[in-house]
Amino acid sequence: MSSFDTPNGSVATSYAKAATRSITSGGVTYAYRELGPKTGIPVVFFVHLAATLDNWDPRIIEPIAQNRHVITFDQRGVGASTGQVPDTIEAMADDAYTFIKALGFDTIDVFSFSLGGMIAQDLVLKHPDLVRKLVLAGTGPRGGKDIDKVVGTTYWDVLRATLTRSDPKEFLFFNRTATGKLAAKAFIKRLQERTVDRDKPISTKAFQTQLKAIRKFGRSAPSDLSRLTHPTLIANGDNDRMVPSVLSGDLRRRIKGSELIIYPDSGHGGIFQFHDRFSPVAVEFLAH
Repeated sequence: MSSFDTPNGSVATSYAKAATRSITSGGVTYAYRELGPKTGIPVVFFVHLAATLDNWDPRIIEPIAQNRHVITFDQRGVGASTGQVPDTIEAMADDAYTFIKALGFDTIDVFSFSLGGMIAQDLVLKHPDLVRKLVLAGTGPRGGKDIDKVVGTTYWDVLRATLTRSDPKEFLFFNRTATGKLAAKAFIKRLQERTVDRDKPISTKAFQTQLKAIRKFGRSAPSDLSRLTHPTLIANGDNDRMVPSVLSGDLRRRIKGSELIIYPDSGHGGIFQFHDRFSPVAVEFLAH
């Protein structure tokens, strides 16, 4: 019986129950989880700033894992992965490449969110033949206007959350409207569905290093995204305070043939607030 099978022979698709595994390459041990049928091209998920394996919304992961081999992982120096967090997005992309090749994959689909989307762009530009399809949610291009302001926004919202004993993501990912607050609480609750074998939270030093890397990315010369010919799905909320929503439109213009979805009355976490609408779109996009 493979690790993907449940005792009755069906494929395991519950993210809360996915085992945490590890693989070592280049002196770094990467922690990862996988679920869904272990066939075909895998979908590798690139997570956001300060996030670990526990930060993926199961309502996004699980629908995709119904028919696809899904892999989530901790970047170097984050969560249960060893080593030090790099201070550039390029180096993070190199680590992602090391991890993917260690697992033995030559072709993957990428689902990325926020910082993960920045890493994914650098990965695809450097290794265009590795990636078949690309999902870029809540993210922006290298050199994108005001990306470097993420640092100030993040620290401010972490302070606001601390003062109200809330999760910072309630402020960073969602509007502070009645609808946004409800969506935020529901999202945080979903992240707590896993009750055993939870990941280790990111350290303060690692978090600060990620923020420095984002600032550098925001202040760098733009990449030539016209080189990307991969089918690309771009999504965001219409009021993203972290990575301004306008940058999703910027990506759409620069990546030929890409699709863009903007969800109303939502912020950085628009795909989580509208998971019931977004998940079927993502499943369909990644299916063919």
